[in-house]
Amino acid sequence: MKYYIGVDGGGTKTAFALFDENKNIVEQYETEGSNHENMEGSFPRAAGIIAGGVKGLLEKANITLDDVSGILMGLAGIDHPYQHDAMVEELDKLGIKGCRIYNDGFIVIKAGVGAGCGIGYNCGTGTCCNSLDSDGNMLQIGGFDVLSGDKGNGHWVGSQAFRIMYDEICLGKGKSLITEYMKEKAGIVDRATLLDSIAVLESEDEGEAFLRKLIVSFFDAANNDDEAALSVIEEMAQRGADFICGHVKAMNFDCDVINVVLSGSIHTKLPSYKYTDRMAELVAEKTGRKFNFIKLDCAPVTGCVNWLLEDR
Repeated sequence: MKYYIGVDGGGTKTAFALFDENKNIVEQYETEGSNHENMEGSFPRAAGIIAGGVKGLLEKANITLDDVSGILMGLAGIDHPYQHDAMVEELDKLGIKGCRIYNDGFIVIKAGVGAGCGIGYNCGTGTCCNSLDSDGNMLQIGGFDVLSGDKGNGHWVGSQAFRIMYDEICLGKGKSLITEYMKEKAGIVDRATLLDSIAVLESEDEGEAFLRKLIVSFFDAANNDDEAALSVIEEMAQRGADFICGHVKAMNFDCDVINVVLSGSIHTKLPSYKYTDRMAELVAEKTGRKFNFIKLDCAPVTGCVNWLLEDR
């Protein structure tokens, strides 16, 4: 029996999976996030987390690296060749050698469509849009936050929701259902409680929970036709369409229908259909091509073994 390891390294967690040659998951393991851009220790710190996770996975399965036929990693923050090389160098020092490393956006495509070409658009902790075309070429668009105009990830949506509340409460610019919902969820009733909540949003203990309340309130408001929320929906749909269209213009897709895999919590765990439906509409209008939008319903790490076994 041959074994393969897949690693999906994100900003908040890193998933490790051991697969057999039939793509069955034999064992799983999880650690903290391994995006080198989010930590003081950069590449050495991130590589240490990954190496520790591989070790933990192997120990759970009671096997060694010598029993593993291939390792493929999709890692957030690997956006340039120099970042790839730096991570390979650090992992080599820790005994993790010969692994294939890509940006995590690429394994999303392989998880959603298996063999063949496609585009993957991820909006979770961060944003990135990746593609593998019919000739095997690879391209990443986005992933550099404000520098590449990323919109639609969790922190961006949360900040937009907060701004809408700020405009209503502090500037008197009109009412929004977001403010009403956050009154119920978080006790935001006036300027003082709104400004006090900034400290909550920035805290390590309560920040993520508060951010989720903002995001859920935002999509609930949009789905109830809140004008302010729908304006933001249009903005993020337009930017998402621009990213996807950028791939269509730059890459060769010789298929009649282009698969677009949507991943990340914004796309797959929240009621964001007004946004995703609008984005699909815009992409078709801008390109004149046919698309199949797929909400990823399996773990992205599955794309690692699909890719490894596709290339056997």
